[in-house]
Amino acid sequence: MASTHLAGPVVVVGTGLLGASIGLGLEHRGVPVFLEDPSPTNQAVAVDIGAGRPVAELDADSGAQPQLVVVAAPPDVTASVVERSLARWPRAVVVDIASVKAGILTELRGRSVDLSRYVGTHPMAGREKSGPVAARGELFTSMPWVVCAHAGASDDAVRLAKALGADLGAIVAEFDADEHDEAVALVSHLPQVMSSHLASRLQGTDLRLLSLAGNGLRDTTRIAASDPALWVQILGANAEKLVKHLYGVREDVERLINTLEAPTAPGARLDLAQLMSEGNAGQARIPGKHGGPPQAFSWLTVLVDDRPGQIARLLTEIGEIGVNLEDLRLDHSSGRNVGMVEISVLPSKHDDLVVELEERGWRVLQ
Repeated sequence: MASTHLAGPVVVVGTGLLGASIGLGLEHRGVPVFLEDPSPTNQAVAVDIGAGRPVAELDADSGAQPQLVVVAAPPDVTASVVERSLARWPRAVVVDIASVKAGILTELRGRSVDLSRYVGTHPMAGREKSGPVAARGELFTSMPWVVCAHAGASDDAVRLAKALGADLGAIVAEFDADEHDEAVALVSHLPQVMSSHLASRLQGTDLRLLSLAGNGLRDTTRIAASDPALWVQILGANAEKLVKHLYGVREDVERLINTLEAPTAPGARLDLAQLMSEGNAGQARIPGKHGGPPQAFSWLTVLVDDRPGQIARLLTEIGEIGVNLEDLRLDHSSGRNVGMVEISVLPSKHDDLVVELEERGWRVLQ
């Protein structure tokens, strides 16, 4: 069992995807977790999957106090739940994991709450699925865990907030609340809006046309499957910072429309090329593997029969060859019972891997 910075017990208030995943991750590391949720069903499911025990068992032990309370409530009630938790457990450090930070801190300060035991945090992890049934104990592994310490937070509170992220295998990063909200408006909230808007354009489209969709459409609309109720709260809480980026998008789209309305006009092709090049330049700035500088990788596609065990056999044989996979994507061939596994490797390994796989009978496309 992995060593931990937290001794526990830890109380998790809210047993949705993130709350239940925190419980699973800590329980797997031997930290005792107690769960509370206004939905008896969600709490029961979280208990059943091993994310912790009901908080009533902790309350039954007179004098027992949690070391840490994690508020995993919806953003619009987070401040209220933090305030109640600070009063209910007067010796515990309380953190929240809401995706917008400045507004919650401002609301708590407006209530004249002693915030020395409170720190805002935000794990930059999630899935398109929601609820405790989608929880994964490894959800936060190698993902950023933002700690937004404020001037009134005690050293111990900040230490435990960082320890929570570290114990869950996350990469702890420190931002102030406003800086955090500026960042997530660009790297999280704007992508969600763009993905949802693009997916909304598919409504009413002839299914025959959609049958031509490939990875480009799937990749750009994947997060459009996210929970609308949650995102209404997130976008509303960070509206001011998000709108600034949407103004920029509007200007870019208007520029694109004007260019495409006269595609043969002098300079139109150059303007289109510049727009695409600007996208190339922005994409190249996204950090690469393990947060390091972006790297160039080589891709190859392997055709696999659509039957059990084929992908597992392919991955096993790549491991036997001694090549490390940098990335992997899976797609299906329209109208054929084959899958297409796209594999990313270091350029120096590409040719040797192709030869080895073909010698083992795999069909490789380059």
